[in-house]
Amino acid sequence: MNLFFLLIYFIIITAVIEIFVILFRLTDLKLEVSRFQVISLMTGTGFTTGESELILGHPVRRKLATFLILFGAFSLAVIISSISTILSDDLQTKEILYAAGAVLLVFAILKLKIVQTKLTKLFKQDLKQNIELGDLPIRDIFMSEKQDQLLNLHIYKESSLFHKQINQVIHDYEQLEFVVLFILRGELKLRKNIYHTKIHEGDQILIFGEKDVISKLFKNDIQIMEEKLKDSQHTPVSEH
Repeated sequence: MNLFFLLIYFIIITAVIEIFVILFRLTDLKLEVSRFQVISLMTGTGFTTGESELILGHPVRRKLATFLILFGAFSLAVIISSISTILSDDLQTKEILYAAGAVLLVFAILKLKIVQTKLTKLFKQDLKQNIELGDLPIRDIFMSEKQDQLLNLHIYKESSLFHKQINQVIHDYEQLEFVVLFILRGELKLRKNIYHTKIHEGDQILIFGEKDVISKLFKNDIQIMEEKLKDSQHTPVSEH
């Protein structure tokens, strides 16, 4: 009976895993990442990767993760209790020998050179299925070096860029260690001719490059932004 209960409970756990994989997928998380993170959260392994930030940085995913952690802790207690009962009541020497024999058989098979060769090819094929850049945290994509910076610069009337083009304020910008990724104007993203586009109040300019260069070139605009956002009790979206 205990063994049957344990089997049913494992089916429930599997179903919960698949349910939450679907829920994570609905938040635009890739299938491979979703399944790995769901299992990691449920088992409470504490396995830490850059992918975990995809969960922590999303409010809905955090709530789902909270449930999985709690459910995983409860499930672990149930499983340990059930296994303990089985070991104390039903397990005999013969079953132990069967289990040991199965483990040794798997070990012997894995020692075969032909099996290792096939598994190596299989694993290399899996490695080709890399995670897309869109599924990685911004820090992993852009912040590969200590001096890298990603700045979301808010423009106000007091800003030096207000009602001007970037190329008018910063000369020889093509030779400097920074690049403007896009200009956010309301719900519109401007990607074409951005260095020759007149900047409006309320625009947000996403800039990537060397920290010292960005701090020097946009020093006044950054100070104005920080003061304005501080007054309105907002925090600038920037990565250091």
